[in-house]
Amino acid sequence: PARSPSPSPQGFLYTAPIREQGNIYKPNNKMMADELSEKPVHDVHTKEIDLVNRDPKHLNDDVVKIDFEDVIAEPEGTHSFDGIWKASFTTFTVTKYWFYRLLSAIFGIPMALIWGIYFAILSFLHIWAVVPCIRSYLIEIQCISRVYSICIHTFCDPLFEAIGKMFSSIRATVRKEI
Repeated sequence: PARSPSPSPQGFLYTAPIREQGNIYKPNNKMMADELSEKPVHDVHTKEIDLVNRDPKHLNDDVVKIDFEDVIAEPEGTHSFDGIWKASFTTFTVTKYWFYRLLSAIFGIPMALIWGIYFAILSFLHIWAVVPCIRSYLIEIQCISRVYSICIHTFCDPLFEAIGKMFSSIRATVRKEI
């Protein structure tokens, strides 16, 4: 039987049930259980989400925190009627709030699906194409680098040493004549 819902040390509300009976894949054998040292597994896809703090990493702090005062402001000496100002504030705030809710109700799930697919493709390409290509390139370039280094040390070092010895005996002096 599964444990009752209680917070686990990792912060998940529900912990994985502990197997008390074996099955055809993992029999209830004391020696085998010790060898496997089975640990409860937590699925990150079923973790509890915070319905209060929906931006815990502060991704949109500077982007979408727009209030009435950030968009509409009346300078000193140019004020509308107080009732108009209050109605404008209420209209702006309520419209922004409910229109966002309407848009997220209509497009939220399809956009989540699209972004989920996009990031799955991005992760797949990064894991299965980009990193292996970069690793392969680094291995190949290391071999080429060694050959290039040997060529430079074999041909260029003696040439530049000879040129350096030729020009090492040249002395230059600067005199200022008035």
